[in-house]
Amino acid sequence: MTTENNQESNYKPTPPAVLVIGGGIAGIQASLDLGDRGMKVYLVERSPTIGGRMAQLDKTFPTMDCSICILAPKMTDCGRHPNIELLTYSEVEKVEGKIGDFHVTVLKHPRFIDYSKCTGCEDCVAKCPVAVSSEFNVGLSKRKAISIPFPQAIPRKVTIDEKNCLYFTKDVCRLCERYCKAGAINLDDKPERVTMNVGAIIIATGFDLFDSSKITEYGYGKYENVLTALEFERYASASGPTRGEIIRPSDGRHPKRIAFIQCVGSRDLDRGQPYCSSICCMHATKEALMAKEHDPEILNFIFYNDLRTFGKGFYEFALRAQFEYGIQFIRALPGEVRENPLTKNLTIWFDETFTREVTSLEVDMVVLCPAMVPRSDSKQLAEILGINLDEYGFLKSSDLLGKPVDTNVPGIYIAGFCEGPKDIPDSVAQASGAAAQAAGAVAENWRRKPYERST
Repeated sequence: MTTENNQESNYKPTPPAVLVIGGGIAGIQASLDLGDRGMKVYLVERSPTIGGRMAQLDKTFPTMDCSICILAPKMTDCGRHPNIELLTYSEVEKVEGKIGDFHVTVLKHPRFIDYSKCTGCEDCVAKCPVAVSSEFNVGLSKRKAISIPFPQAIPRKVTIDEKNCLYFTKDVCRLCERYCKAGAINLDDKPERVTMNVGAIIIATGFDLFDSSKITEYGYGKYENVLTALEFERYASASGPTRGEIIRPSDGRHPKRIAFIQCVGSRDLDRGQPYCSSICCMHATKEALMAKEHDPEILNFIFYNDLRTFGKGFYEFALRAQFEYGIQFIRALPGEVRENPLTKNLTIWFDETFTREVTSLEVDMVVLCPAMVPRSDSKQLAEILGINLDEYGFLKSSDLLGKPVDTNVPGIYIAGFCEGPKDIPDSVAQASGAAAQAAGAVAENWRRKPYERST
């Protein structure tokens, strides 16, 4: 064999990369699947860390496993994977081209740190004098103007909140710069636009939560002891604002009677969404069991329209909650929640479906299960990518039964809740399906092109 032939044999053509938009559990799973196939992956996430909604949960149903114990290893694998490049605190601005040859522009927001120097020691966080509401703890605690969102964040790097930092708002302070031993603070950091060429795109942007204050009769935002399910989740979590202690916000007492109200904004033609959000029944059942684990004397009541137990082990999970733990399921849609101004206890008025009797129930705390709705930026992202939305605002698949992860644009795929209501296992399964489709599409289009020498 000649030297020239030896040189030729060393050239290994590389297929195009894949862009994954959204760093929740679906985006992470799709990225890991593609990375393990040997493909280059760009994972774009608009927040400073990957993890998404699952990182905010304490446990998962129906197994009651620790949520972050499942998620954190996947986040770590994603952050360390040689084939996955994380673009956190970034957004997709522009997409052009077609399957096998998409040209993408991504805007990287400034963190105001030298990414290569920051060690995540948080010395700067300790010295920061500004405290604002924590997004991770849904406003139940404070974070600093320079912070890491949560302990298991990937990447573990601080981000300066430009809107609340005293240097950017009043041109004073700079304590973080003074106390950073690594010299990582860079207050002159600027937005950066990067371009990339990819063969396929997977969207896994997740969901938002319905604004429960729109259902005014339940008193959310008016009565202190009316919470949302996600707020209750953070109270119950060891990484939450109370280190896992379930308390009433009004007085710090441990509640002994908790009511969970389903379909807050779901199946509501007037003020909410007409669809079922799929997971709320099991989510409330899980949270009732979590409350029991914290205090076996707590009495839990779940108000429901129809008990949706469609997944593997879900029905058995609900039966166990009812007969082993004494969770009371009441088929009724409450009409009103009233507060006793002296005790801060809450009275729920409802029409019991089976007896048709209008009655009331007094509890210490009410937990609302709001509808899961399309992300606020779904329409903008759909316009950038040229893909269709369904009647509710979710990203639309081209064929729900035949091609559930395909969109109307060849080479662009969807996974997770951004396509429609589903739980974590279904989101993960769909993400793996989208990864398989994207890998297949990239490989097929790549084979049709002449081999190019890689340099």
